[in-house]
Order: sequence, then structure tokens, then C-alpha cells
Amino acid sequence: MTAPRHLHDGREDGLLPLESLDLSAVGSFADLLRAMGRTAFAGRQLGEALEILLTMFRDPDCTVILTISGAMTVAKQGRMVCDLLDRGLVQAVVATGALMAHGLTESIGLTHYMVTPDQNDEELFEKGYNRIYDTLEMESNLSEVEHFVSSVLDGTQPEGGVWSSARFCKAVGGKLDEAAKGPGVLRSAYQAGVPVFVPAFTDSELGLDFSTWAMDKARKAAGKSDRKPNPEELFQAVPSYNPFLDLQEYARLIGKAKRLGILTIGGGVPRNWAQQVGPYYDITADRLELDLPAPRFQYAVRICPEPVHWGGLSGCTYSEGVSWGKFVPPSEGGRHAEVMADATAVWPLLMKAVFEELDRA
Repeated sequence: MTAPRHLHDGREDGLLPLESLDLSAVGSFADLLRAMGRTAFAGRQLGEALEILLTMFRDPDCTVILTISGAMTVAKQGRMVCDLLDRGLVQAVVATGALMAHGLTESIGLTHYMVTPDQNDEELFEKGYNRIYDTLEMESNLSEVEHFVSSVLDGTQPEGGVWSSARFCKAVGGKLDEAAKGPGVLRSAYQAGVPVFVPAFTDSELGLDFSTWAMDKARKAAGKSDRKPNPEELFQAVPSYNPFLDLQEYARLIGKAKRLGILTIGGGVPRNWAQQVGPYYDITADRLELDLPAPRFQYAVRICPEPVHWGGLSGCTYSEGVSWGKFVPPSEGGRHAEVMADATAVWPLLMKAVFEELDRA
């Protein structure tokens, strides 16, 4: 006969009790998130994220990396990135080229528009309207971005004559600062001296603009002005660009850090590229038989709705990342929070609460 169970009430095991959300006791965004942190599910995750970000941003020895994917600038979330940069809270940004291209649209004074997802996409194409779910990017906007990119490339000589995404983003930021038409991620990054890395640079409007600029230069240098060049010959031209300059610059930045923190919006290439620096150091030390530091992210917060069970990096947990040598495990002081939600719904709440608390100090 099985012995009767001893039913615990939780307190004797040191469990933390939940508390019903009392909005009448909430006087600020930080109050709200802390109260949500004593509830459950994504609300608790958001409350945990607040405390970790505050610890991370208040740590003077922590180098913070911001990674962003998805349509965050076309979704009008870019000013929060500017705020983080203007406040000196992040030391590097890793993003998609699309994010930077759509952010450039806004930075040079152009506009995005609302649309319903049930619009006829063939008609939108004919009008030059590029749909991103419920938002439109004008093809004419992208043409203006191309003119701006060409002016930057024509007027800038990179170090050693070779471009990287960080060198290009810095040059664009400088040009935006001169124009002073409005805020923008690359302008704020330039002013703060923060590098912006775009690992999948050719997978973007910026990369295509860069490439067409190089082809045009090559065609003019060859003295050919015909409008129907041989495609096989035309697409031989490539810009002077080396992505390994980005990899090594980022590795040097990480190597100087006493502690590391990361704030990730979405997932994708920016998240993986930024996080792989720990394994990069590990394999370099092993294969080259060197004594190198083993950088790990101690603080980590991500906002992403991607589920873990698809097996992709966008949805993988920080716990899984520990197995790759990317993060400090909780047993050694690692602090990680994962908010499984649409960033446009919760990121503004989180940043408002963070800024409130930092301004209060």
C-alpha cells in the first residue's frame, strides 16, 4: 500500500507566491511591469526582462550588444533604438540590411503607409507599393535611398579601399548627420561612435544598391553606355567589400569586454552572428593552440514569438545556447529572460519602464 503523500503549501519549500494584478496600485510603466512579473506567462517574462535589463545597463563593466531582425524600422520602432544609442546603453548593433534600408527611408524624410493585408498585391505592385504585412514601403522611397547610398559611396574612400558593413554604416551615418533631416538609427550610431554590423549585407536593398553602384562604375570605366549590356559580363562586376572585416572588428570589441550583455529583438542572422563569438574564440584558441579568453554573455534578454520546437536559432532558448558556449549558465551567475511575444506589442512597454527607472536614479 502506497504511503500517503505529504501535501505542501509551497511556502515551506520557498516558492514565491503569485499576486493578482492590481492596476489601482500601478503608478508607472515600471510599476506595471514589476506587477506583471508577479503574475504568469509572458507577463512574468516581461517583468523578469525589466530587472535584467536594468542590471545590465547599470553595470559599468558590461558591453551590451543589440541585435534586431524583422521589420522593426518600417513598423516605426526605430526611435527606441535611437534612444538606446543616444543614452549610451549599447556598444554595438547587429541588424538586417532591410532594417537599415527602411530606417534610411524615414531618416531622409520619406514616409511609410498603412494598408490592409487583404489588398490586391498585383495592383500594389503596379503602383510601386511594396507590402510588408499591413505596411507599405514605396518603391519611390527605395529609389531615393539608392540615390543617397550612391552619394555616400561616391564621396567616401574606405580604409584600404575596402568596405565592410560597419564601415559603410558609419559613412551613411555621417552623411545623415550632415543632412540633419531627422533622427535615425545610423545617425545616432554615428554620433555615439557605435558600430553597426549587417552580417547578411547582400540580403537587403542596401546590398543591391551597393552592387548596382559597382556595376555602373565598372561599365562607365569600360566606356560602355549601351542600355542592353550582356548580363553575363555585367554581373561580373563586384564592389570592394570584405565581410571578414566585420567579423574581426566585432571579435576585437568582444575581446575587450569585462562582461557581456545582449538584447535581442527577433532572431535570424543578427542573433546568430552576434552570439557565435563565444564559439569563435573557443575554436580559435583550440585550433591555433592559443590562450584566449572565453567570452560568454552574462545578461541576455530576447523578445521573439518564434517557438523552440522548429529547431531554428530564432526560437532556441538561452539554455540551449549554454551548450554551445555562448552564455554564462545560471549556476554561474548568468541571468536570462525570454519574452515570447510580438516585439511591437511589448518592446515599447519594456523600454519605457527601463528609461523611467534609469532617469529616476
